[in-house]
Amino acid sequence: MKVSEALHTRKTVRAFKTDPVSAETLKVILETAARSPSGGNLQPWRVHVLLGDARNELVRRVAEKRKTSPMGETPEYHIYPPELTEPYKSRRFRIGEAMYATMGIPREDKMARLKFFSGNWEFFGAPAGLIFTMDRQMQQGQWADLGMYMQSIMLLAREHGLHTCPQEAWAVHHSVIREYLEVPANEIVFCGMAIGHADDTAPVNSLISERAPIAEYVTWRQSA
Repeated sequence: MKVSEALHTRKTVRAFKTDPVSAETLKVILETAARSPSGGNLQPWRVHVLLGDARNELVRRVAEKRKTSPMGETPEYHIYPPELTEPYKSRRFRIGEAMYATMGIPREDKMARLKFFSGNWEFFGAPAGLIFTMDRQMQQGQWADLGMYMQSIMLLAREHGLHTCPQEAWAVHHSVIREYLEVPANEIVFCGMAIGHADDTAPVNSLISERAPIAEYVTWRQSA
């Protein structure tokens, strides 16, 4: 698969088949992704791979916690800027509306939307889940490194016929994750990622997010 094909076919999948993903396949993906750029070769990423009973136990623990804290706790970082401005605010709104439209869930049906969103904490049915953590001393440059590592995982997953869903939603359950996975205090729980085979019959997986035209974010310079 060409890199361009992997990029064009990568999308956030929110419904997976139960077909298993082997530990060996995940090992190949994670090891290959480690060739991602890393300033100073710090390689700041930490990954917890959850399969089988281990995956199910995290899902169970979060479900139990949600009985008293339905939306979790305050994450350890701002998932979105507190005062998000345009055009970013509108982009976020449009993708949310487009996603729920694929399932015929209107904006006023808050319960249906919440029920679907809670699928985040079940890895949307994927048989494999990844939890990413990083040492707290790391700064913006290393957060970028982690993002590039995750992007490499998502592209490599396409090479293996798999799909992914990066999930910052796991950050609101960092205490549950920390206790279960024994994440040391010096590490921040960043996000999760579902990985598996996409359920192509699920309406939500028909969503292809829009991208701004190149003129909106590229400035060309060809002379002094």
